[in-house]
Amino acid sequence: SFVIFSALFLRKKLSGSSPIQFKPVIFFAPVSWVNPLGIYDRGTSLWLEGKGQPEVKGDQQDVEAQGSSSTLLSARVEEFNRKLRENPTDTQLWLDFIHFQVGLLTGNKMSLRAVLEKKLSIVDRAVESNPANVDLKLEKLHLCKELWEPATLQKEWKKLVFIHPNSAPLWRKYLLFTQSLFSTFSVSKVNSVFGKCLSTLSAVQDGSMVSHPPLPGTQEDLLDIFLQQCHFLRQAGHTEKAVCLFQALLDFTFFKPDSVKDLPTRQQVDFFEPFWDSGEPRVGERGARGWKAWMLQQERGGWVIPSEPDDDDEEEQDDSEIKDKTWPKWKIWLDVEASREANHWLPWRPDKTKGQSEEDCEDPDRQVLFDDIGPSMIRADRPDLQLQLILSFLQFLGLPGPSGKFSTTSSSNILLDDLTFLEEGPDPERPLTSYDLPMAGICAVGHMTFLSDCRRQAGLCKAGEEFLQNVLQQTLQLLSAQDQAAITLCWLQYEKLKVLRCLRSGNKRRLKSQGKRSKRLAKRLLKEPDNRSSLALWREYAHLEWLLGNLEEARKVFDTALGMGVTRGLNDPVLCNLCFLYAQLEVEQALNSGTIPTSKAVYILTKLAEGAAYTPFSCQINPVTILKARKAYEQALLSFLPEQSTGSNARAPKKLHRMSSLVGCFGLFQYLTMGIDAADAVYNQAIQKLISWNLNSEVTDGSLRRPKVFADWESVAVQHVSLLRHHANTSVFPLSRLRLALTDALSLLPSSASLWQLYLQTENRYHTAGRARRFFHSVAKKTDSVVPYLFAITAEQRLKQMLDSVQRSRLPGEALPTLPNNGLSNRIRCLFENATATEHGTHCPLLWRMYLNFMVCDGNAERGSGIFYKALQAVPWVKGLYMDAVQLFPERVQEFLDLMTEKELRLRVPMEEVDILLED
Repeated sequence: SFVIFSALFLRKKLSGSSPIQFKPVIFFAPVSWVNPLGIYDRGTSLWLEGKGQPEVKGDQQDVEAQGSSSTLLSARVEEFNRKLRENPTDTQLWLDFIHFQVGLLTGNKMSLRAVLEKKLSIVDRAVESNPANVDLKLEKLHLCKELWEPATLQKEWKKLVFIHPNSAPLWRKYLLFTQSLFSTFSVSKVNSVFGKCLSTLSAVQDGSMVSHPPLPGTQEDLLDIFLQQCHFLRQAGHTEKAVCLFQALLDFTFFKPDSVKDLPTRQQVDFFEPFWDSGEPRVGERGARGWKAWMLQQERGGWVIPSEPDDDDEEEQDDSEIKDKTWPKWKIWLDVEASREANHWLPWRPDKTKGQSEEDCEDPDRQVLFDDIGPSMIRADRPDLQLQLILSFLQFLGLPGPSGKFSTTSSSNILLDDLTFLEEGPDPERPLTSYDLPMAGICAVGHMTFLSDCRRQAGLCKAGEEFLQNVLQQTLQLLSAQDQAAITLCWLQYEKLKVLRCLRSGNKRRLKSQGKRSKRLAKRLLKEPDNRSSLALWREYAHLEWLLGNLEEARKVFDTALGMGVTRGLNDPVLCNLCFLYAQLEVEQALNSGTIPTSKAVYILTKLAEGAAYTPFSCQINPVTILKARKAYEQALLSFLPEQSTGSNARAPKKLHRMSSLVGCFGLFQYLTMGIDAADAVYNQAIQKLISWNLNSEVTDGSLRRPKVFADWESVAVQHVSLLRHHANTSVFPLSRLRLALTDALSLLPSSASLWQLYLQTENRYHTAGRARRFFHSVAKKTDSVVPYLFAITAEQRLKQMLDSVQRSRLPGEALPTLPNNGLSNRIRCLFENATATEHGTHCPLLWRMYLNFMVCDGNAERGSGIFYKALQAVPWVKGLYMDAVQLFPERVQEFLDLMTEKELRLRVPMEEVDILLED
């Protein structure tokens, strides 16, 4: 009716008006019942009829679009060809051209195999023009992974390392390829490749291989690959071999006879073998004297072995290995295997005082032969490398590092296997001091088990603690006074770490006994003449007393230490660190008790700035004294922060490496006396100077000094954010400023676990996850670290757990307080897929174990089984992955044990032994 009325109205209007010259009208569609006036185009008419348009027009548009895009691609290819003809030795240009072929895959709809073959032809041309370039050959092997059989690929890898035996980066990639190729993987094969690599690079380093000169950094690479081998064996369950590697290299490095020092490495190893096979005590064992003393004594006629008191209580716990015989057999196996993993990780040695021989060992794998460790002996002659070796062994045994950090290179992704790295956030009762000993993300020896195991020892087993004490006592005397102080500090921090673990567990009995042992050791260390004036040790002892609840005793220790060293003033970073911790603890204590936190903390920080004699706090502080202290802090900070335009950048790293404690003291002082804005300004100034110096150092010296500054840089950022977060929790404060500080810090330090923990806790205050997701994505694609992906997944899992708990807690028929997010499972799965698809995430054990655990716990057991076998293609050496599978798929336990046996992973309890234990 509307159409008829419109037509009549138009006709009447035209009939009564003056003649008008009309232009012809071209209708887009014929008149029909849906288009009576013919005013709709063809597409609208078809839509009104409920029909779709034919595909002809769309195909024409696609053809036109493809024509334009193919023209652009052809022009780009022509440009690459022209540049490569002009400069065929430009390796980076060849690599860019190879990676550009991915665009042709989508632009020309070529098959994946066709693109790979085209890439391969380009690589062949590049290698012909640059026959000595390793990167191009590596690119070829990477492409051929999809085209060649594993045997052919392995043959080409061997050929490549034979041609370039002096390239440590090439050896690293070959080692990773060997240990991640599931079809040919076995522990003994990979261990022999590690030995071949280290012996070859050692021959290059000492000049035995005259055909290839050593490349810069070969000594550092040798030690790094050696440590990688030790962690490979630890993750495969062969902890005895890993411990023996460390023992042997310590003897080989520090107790080498003078008569063999000038020989090539291979000949030194030949002389070392008789000592290793002699049965003499090694580093960490009672009565160890070392290779040099043994060789001298052999020339005089050998040792006279003294009889030692018997220790019959070492193996008493073996009688009650099965806790409950009513458990399923798979659960019994898992429990006994984890128990032996924690208690039997030391290599077994026959006790000659008891008349034991090698035949008395019930588990032959607990004995380590020289053939397993001999090829891996390297020379670490430089003092800094020798210190790094000892510290690495101590961290392997569970001690925190000098700064509590681990390297953030791509190789560190392979070492991540500890879930507490993600789960243990800052303590609400210690908002400022929770980051004193951050988690490294790497399981210590004796602590590797299945992922969801809640058992966690405070330290090592009894034999392990004795072994650790022996290692410390035997190695301390080999180092300089400065290095001795560093190792003693790590020792005391380890005692503090055990107390912290007892505090988290809530077991008061364990905390009391551990506290007594730790205090006894701390007092013994401080009584030694070299340690009496060590403010770092006094700081750790005072903090230990504070954690145990002995506040007045801790204050006396702090005051005693300040009385000894406060006159050193702001130029002493150790003193600044001590005062900073003391002030932080006073602020936290005042917060927990509900009092005003300024007086004691401000007094400590003011006395530090004065540099005068120290007396314990007794009354209020003079305002004039506070003004003088502020001026002293400002001048000290300016002297520590290098100017960008001056030529003092050469001396900057030493200053920057000691800056974090000074910035922390000044920032806390400003916060307590002026407010959060003044403290924020101090931290912003320090961070901006660090950023500008870091950018300049990349230009001047290739960022060689950046790792030395990284720990302090991260420390300053964590101090800044934790102070802002503390203020936001106690006062009215915009969270946008806290979030901005976090995002700025994480954009520069994307692998900092402490900052990510703070970020998760901050974002938990909001009920929208979109902003956090976008930030995680932006950071993850810019870094080689897998840490951002791990925390992004953790954030999504926590959100899912919260929503699941809300839905479980509601009554039948009750409305949900929030809408359930049904897409979270898919989002988490996509995050896992994206992370494992990256080059730096595909070989991360923790990532795969979390993925497997999530899929099964989310109800997708069948897909979880597929994830397990997919993980085996990437990390087949990780014993924890197989133990997780036993727990998640208990009906297939024998299948997994057979697979572990086939791949030569360490199996401490065969299922047949479980049957015998059950019968007994």
